[in-house]
Amino acid sequence: MPTSPAPTTSAGAGSGGRRPILLDVAFLRLWTGATASGLATWALPFVLGLAVLDRTLGAADLGLLLAARTVGFLAAVPVAGVLADRHSRRSVVLWAGLASGAAAPVLAAGLDRSVPLMAIAAAVAGAGQGACRPAYQALTAEVVDAGRRQQANAAMTLAVRVTTLVGPSLAALLAVFLDTGALLTGIGLLWLVAACVPGPGARPADLTREEPATSSGPRGGSFLAEFADGVREARRHPWFVAGLGALTAVIATGYSATGVALPLVSRDDYGTEVVLAGAMTAYTAGALAGALLIARWRPRSPGRAALAGLAAYGFAPLSLVFPVHPAVVMTAYAVAGVGIEMFNVPWFTAAQREVAPDRLARVSSLDFLLSYGLAPLGLALIAPAIDAFGAGPVLVVCAVTCFAAPAAAALVPSSRGFSHRPEPDHAEPLPAGADR
Repeated sequence: MPTSPAPTTSAGAGSGGRRPILLDVAFLRLWTGATASGLATWALPFVLGLAVLDRTLGAADLGLLLAARTVGFLAAVPVAGVLADRHSRRSVVLWAGLASGAAAPVLAAGLDRSVPLMAIAAAVAGAGQGACRPAYQALTAEVVDAGRRQQANAAMTLAVRVTTLVGPSLAALLAVFLDTGALLTGIGLLWLVAACVPGPGARPADLTREEPATSSGPRGGSFLAEFADGVREARRHPWFVAGLGALTAVIATGYSATGVALPLVSRDDYGTEVVLAGAMTAYTAGALAGALLIARWRPRSPGRAALAGLAAYGFAPLSLVFPVHPAVVMTAYAVAGVGIEMFNVPWFTAAQREVAPDRLARVSSLDFLLSYGLAPLGLALIAPAIDAFGAGPVLVVCAVTCFAAPAAAALVPSSRGFSHRPEPDHAEPLPAGADR
């Protein structure tokens, strides 16, 4: 049986045991940087959409730029995972943020002049975004002591959900006073905040863990060898492999139904965009509520509770199958939002606890690479599937997949607690002095 991990010493462990997580300066700096990067990430597609409205960018060009950003994101995630485990995670965040910050004014300069130049800049911006994700996950484990990581991850995901709402809205407000080029430059400034504000964590080489000999891999080798070492670390945790498979299936089907079928159903069955807007708002509100709940709740079987939350996304496509009142659709999306954060927060916390600290960024990069990487495939396939078979059967398949994949993952014994260690006989208590 693998050896249990030793507690990880973090920059904030000594001073923050009794302090609310957002009053911990080290974490607050990290949270501020992550929030700035989230604002920049969610504002960029909206600002580029404004460029289509003012005819400085064509609709096809917008699709090309968003595709280039996605390619940059997916290309950078595995590279960043290796670099963040090989070098300082703080340095990866710094250079990734600077790259995205530098790409923003290039995007502004290319408006109405050079779409290829903008595509290159969009790819660089996406690469910076992708490089930040695994590094931020690993930095959270370095900065926050183990007893408060669930609260820290909840705070991070709250920032993501708030920026989902605030980013486009803030961009729309500023668009009244500023042109598209100025808004893109502002996005670059946000990336500079994301790059420069987070403080240092521990160096990967300084992190300690008692590891089994079978998990050791090449150190300082080629990129492929080190990434393969991260894959081996991921495979050493059956709960992670099963959970990642379930997450990927839900994103590829449930998220695709939301992205493609929800607008169609809103238009064709309800004759109004209110259902689309209401469902997405309800989803975000539910996610905010879920993050607040899971910051304080410690279920007896955290892994199975998290997978049950992930399965709740199946109610979203299921609500679109039958002609129900719009309130039912919005309620289903609110439940899906609660559920997705009931999964996300324990999932990130478990990875930070169970995965070898010097391989955490690579394992996190594998998570983002598969879950986000296969999402475009689902989006590309669902529209032709609806044309061929009709919306009803496709949505039923999506719903069944969302329910079945987490249920199958829950059958893996270590999925009960997202841990290979024996489960305690009672729920984990809140750390002393934690918010209640």
